[in-house]
Amino acid sequence: MTDYLHLGSAALPALTALLTRPGTTQVAVLADGNTARLCYPALQPHLPAGHRLIEIPAGEDYKTLETCQRVWDELTEHGFDRHSVLVCLGGGVVTDLGGFCAALYKRGLRCVLVPTTLLAQVDAAIGGKTGVDYHGYKNHLGVFQLPEAVCIDTQFLATLDPRELRAGYAEIVKHWLIADADAFAQGRQQGLFVDDWLPVVEQSVAVKQGIVRQDPTERGPRKLLNFGHTVGHALESYLLLQGRAILHGEAVAAGMICEAWLSVQKGLLDAEALDKIETFLFTVFEKVQFVLLETEAIAELARQDKKNQGEIINCTLLRGIGEGVYDQPVTLAELAASLRYYHRL
Repeated sequence: MTDYLHLGSAALPALTALLTRPGTTQVAVLADGNTARLCYPALQPHLPAGHRLIEIPAGEDYKTLETCQRVWDELTEHGFDRHSVLVCLGGGVVTDLGGFCAALYKRGLRCVLVPTTLLAQVDAAIGGKTGVDYHGYKNHLGVFQLPEAVCIDTQFLATLDPRELRAGYAEIVKHWLIADADAFAQGRQQGLFVDDWLPVVEQSVAVKQGIVRQDPTERGPRKLLNFGHTVGHALESYLLLQGRAILHGEAVAAGMICEAWLSVQKGLLDAEALDKIETFLFTVFEKVQFVLLETEAIAELARQDKKNQGEIINCTLLRGIGEGVYDQPVTLAELAASLRYYHRL
């Protein structure tokens, strides 16, 4: 499974080799308005002549079937076949949506991901999850489909503003909390003061790959990766529907505090560990703002969480720092209580 990953200075040369493989017919690059401007120029020297650029609007608001239709229309209009390649250049929205478009187009178009945000490099582009939002629900439609390759070059992180970089860092912290207590201890000292992101990205990717390798389609251990996401997705979806959108990583950071608190309530985590988690996350992330009276409505959106089984809301919690535990049943009342706890901090 690791053969499709290329990291560091060898990533873009590996992309060139893939795109010039005999039998490749056409190449398209899918980018959003930001990556077309900031990242595409650095990618161009590694692309074959005659490739096509497909540009979509930037932002979670456009992670929809309507945007997919625009991509499919352009591929169809220009005669792309199953021997063509779609290169997805962007953050999680582009890699999720582009992977989804490629998986469905003619039952499977060759696809290569070039993630440009920290969140996409350590999480969204790793493991073969694709999808789009539907009626405000995060990644409600999607398939598991590994790309032909993921080419990770940390030079693209220089194009990010500090807020986007922090958002990606949330997924790194999540990997520490579910699987690597030593890395969390070290990360608490370093924070976002990172001179070279490549070792950090490599370590985080290794954690995710180790989990995905055990469970590619999320029937068991891969659910660990959803720590912070039951509450986080509900919060992100609610605020998006209210026109108060926040970044995915910001929602996950809040979700991790809520779900760490739930872990304490369930007798899995001690109060000292919760305090360490809260203190560290609040040194990096600003508090997500919502009104106390909104907590039940936010919690209600967790009914659509993909980990649920029937009426049971399954959550990933912590048995300790560095040890996640999945399939922990929680009630809507408990989720709302965790949001009230967060609101009071």
